Amino acid sequence: MAEIMEIDDDDDAPAAAPPPPKLDKGKSPLAHDVAKSAPWVEKYRPKSLADVAAHRDIVDTIDRLTNENRLPHLLLYGPPGTGKTSTILAVARKLYGSQYQNMILELNASDDRGIGVVRQQIQDFASARSLSFGAKPSVKLVLLDEADAMTKDAQFALRRVIEKHTKSTRFALICNHVNKIIPALQSRCTRFRFAPLEATHIRERLQYVIKAEGLDVDESGLTALVRLSNGDMRKALNILQSTHMASQHITEEAVYLCTGNPMPKDIEQIAYWLLNESFTTSFRYISDIKMRKGLALIDIVREVTMFVFKIQMPSNVQVKLINDLADIEYRLCSACNDKLQLGSLISTFTNARCAIVAAAK
Repeated sequence: MAEIMEIDDDDDAPAAAPPPPKLDKGKSPLAHDVAKSAPWVEKYRPKSLADVAAHRDIVDTIDRLTNENRLPHLLLYGPPGTGKTSTILAVARKLYGSQYQNMILELNASDDRGIGVVRQQIQDFASARSLSFGAKPSVKLVLLDEADAMTKDAQFALRRVIEKHTKSTRFALICNHVNKIIPALQSRCTRFRFAPLEATHIRERLQYVIKAEGLDVDESGLTALVRLSNGDMRKALNILQSTHMASQHITEEAVYLCTGNPMPKDIEQIAYWLLNESFTTSFRYISDIKMRKGLALIDIVREVTMFVFKIQMPSNVQVKLINDLADIEYRLCSACNDKLQLGSLISTFTNARCAIVAAAK
């Protein structure tokens, strides 16, 4: 019994072993991996107006209006990936600084933006008194991205909200198709069209990202990225990132393989068959290259159409050929049979060859 008491005595008990160190749950490496794998579209989004890649005339105009505190309601429209959202977000950061989150209401196409949202959420935000620590209260900003997806009733309701709260709130509408915005809203906004980016601007921005990420990109790969982007900076960055994940050395072939687009040399070969070979031979060759390289017929039609513009032929034949190619593309978009449309493509070029021969005589 005494021995048991001695064992239980706290004074004589050996010192407790220190608790094992808490294992790092991997939060730091995980955070590092998340930052490393972040989409480059968001990672390299311009944070200020000076960082916007192109449209310096529009950016400088908006910048001057912001500095003079005369910012109007804005309607920014144009193709996707041309810097519309980045520009207005940079304006908001310049206006509000650390109060950015409190002074802006951002609604996207993924949000419900029917007439109820306009009458409740937007109305409540616009009518609320803004908190400003400066001598003069700042105007709030309502950003409606993809505004062309709003219903007509919501747009008509928004017209009255804009009129009523102009003193305290500015509205920025962003859309791809300005014709889907009612004229009453268009007349209340200052319109700026963001055209597709020029190749030089896309090339400069891509070179900046390539240098920042330490990528191995040769000149042909960079040219292919610029060509496939079609003036869309977002598309260019997405292609660059996906190609980098697939191949460490980014070449022209790697870019085209990653995107699934036919290479220029393949298009030249297909165009040669269409212009010189018989119907049966062309059908067999094109079907074979489609299967071997996994090409989509609609991509072939689009690239061949661009190739036709470069060919010297009688204008009436060229017009008829391009018109027929447009019909084939329309039918392919309507999920028509690929084999039938391939036959139609070859027959269209066969008719064009006959017309060229007849014109030569």
